[in-house]
Amino acid sequence: MSHLVSITIDGRKIEIPAGWTILKAAKKIGINIPTLCYHPDLEVNGICRICVVEIKGNPALECACSTTVEEGMQILTHTKRVLNARKMNLELILSSHPTDCLKCIKNGNCELQDLAEQLGVRDVRFPNETKQEHKDNTSIALNIDPEKCIACERCVYICNEIQQVGALAMLERGSKVYAGANPNLFYSPCVKCGQCVSYCPTGAIYEEEHTGEVWEALEDSEKIVVSQIAPSVRVALGEEFGLPPGASVTKKIYTALRLLGVNYVFDTNFGADLTIIEEASEFVKRYRKEKNRLPLITSCCPAWVDYLEKFCPEFIDNFSSAKSPHQMLGVMVKTYWAQKMNIPKEKLFMLSIMPCTAKKYEILRCYDMFASGVQDVDITITTREFARLLKQAGIDLVNLPESEADVPLGIYSGAGLIFGATGGVMEAALRSAYEFISGKELSKVDFKSVRGLKGVKEAEIELDGEKIRVAVAHGLGNVKYVLDRVKEGKKKNKLAYHFIEVMACPGGCVGGGGQPYGGLEIREKRAKALYEEDKELPIRQSHKNPYIQQLYKEYLGKPLEGKAHKLLHTRYYKRPLYGGDEFSCPYKDKLKVTKG
Repeated sequence: MSHLVSITIDGRKIEIPAGWTILKAAKKIGINIPTLCYHPDLEVNGICRICVVEIKGNPALECACSTTVEEGMQILTHTKRVLNARKMNLELILSSHPTDCLKCIKNGNCELQDLAEQLGVRDVRFPNETKQEHKDNTSIALNIDPEKCIACERCVYICNEIQQVGALAMLERGSKVYAGANPNLFYSPCVKCGQCVSYCPTGAIYEEEHTGEVWEALEDSEKIVVSQIAPSVRVALGEEFGLPPGASVTKKIYTALRLLGVNYVFDTNFGADLTIIEEASEFVKRYRKEKNRLPLITSCCPAWVDYLEKFCPEFIDNFSSAKSPHQMLGVMVKTYWAQKMNIPKEKLFMLSIMPCTAKKYEILRCYDMFASGVQDVDITITTREFARLLKQAGIDLVNLPESEADVPLGIYSGAGLIFGATGGVMEAALRSAYEFISGKELSKVDFKSVRGLKGVKEAEIELDGEKIRVAVAHGLGNVKYVLDRVKEGKKKNKLAYHFIEVMACPGGCVGGGGQPYGGLEIREKRAKALYEEDKELPIRQSHKNPYIQQLYKEYLGKPLEGKAHKLLHTRYYKRPLYGGDEFSCPYKDKLKVTKG
């Protein structure tokens, strides 16, 4: 434990642990020091110098985000000299930034805009010289606008250090420097996770917008619009309407979708229950008959699928062939449900609302996303896009009455719900796999050892008299440790793990690249809300969902076989790191790619 040091901030004496930064110490006593490049989840770089403070005895101003406290330090945070320096530094940033805020996707949610208001900057004393580089719109999911980059390097850090993908770098020099992909996103290792978007303080990196296509579908009298919402959307959307992080608005969302004009409202959680039946059955099959194909690795995260195909294709045989929940629900809507309702599948428009930017790529990625004969999910929008859609429609989410999802594809178990948090897929699978293998009722369905925000979680689960070793990794930078353990085990003819879950985004889907902006602390609150809701549900295991049972009885037959295998499973391919979205696909002409 660090020893305490005594310092003075704005005349207030405090004792704090040695090693704390001035920024952290000031925050502890309620003093707000403005920041821009700083983010609590990321490494400190002190580039923007917005957080400068005076330290008695030091001739120069120091950055509060990177300067650690020392015994007897006397700090002034809001003197005239400090305020003038902050304004000057902000004006220098604004001098190379466009002023088209009204047209920017981050308007009203921009840290640079907020800071200009906070510091009272009404004019910029320097000539405006914005960067002239063209936008990078070569990705299916993401766009880069170099003009709006303030060179804070947040996106570069998250991409290279935390995700360890290496798609982004600081390009050009001097006043023209910006974060981008060389030569563009298409010809980069980008896996479309969107974490760069989550941490960008301005509109320099943003998701591909698809709200226009949703409006067109809603206004088309020939289309029947069917919707689904992902597990984590319900505990994040409320933030866009002033509710606290983790506030669950599930049943208000159902009402909102109907007010928008959606004809049928289903829930991705049903698809998650379906995924668990197939994935848990796949694990049981390998555990009993194909131990040489263990560990089984989860496959419901599209950014992780993209990463695996590009970075570690030697593990393709270990990947679960089960599709992601929203794809499973999409194909069930276009086949099983369409037949029950006697609706031509061509008339159906499947809208999915996801926490994820990579889902925009997933709906087109290969043969099996068209298993119904048409595109199984027509459009996917992020939680942020959905919030914009509701605001455009004048829908006040907070004050809406609650309603229920439509039967049968809107009824779900607690296992389907917890998919939204890191460890949730593993726990949901174990809740079913335990009973599939042992034939015994599971007395306690909570597997708390796989919960939480630790980067890699390892646990041993007692299953049919044997210890099952599992690992859960979230944030792609943590995957290497897990896969290295598997490789080491193979060399020694030992099995490091039986089952592995990977989610590309830190925190899992609650921290997806399409969620309302917020760091790990907010993601933790969202995850907690999912587990609390799971506890209250009458059914907490996927295989006990009566509508899942009905689906297999009426239509799918046995898991992993026949119709279930054809419609609910997919394939993976080794793809190149650069330009890896250009693969053999009969629907290749649908891919939105512009090669630079």
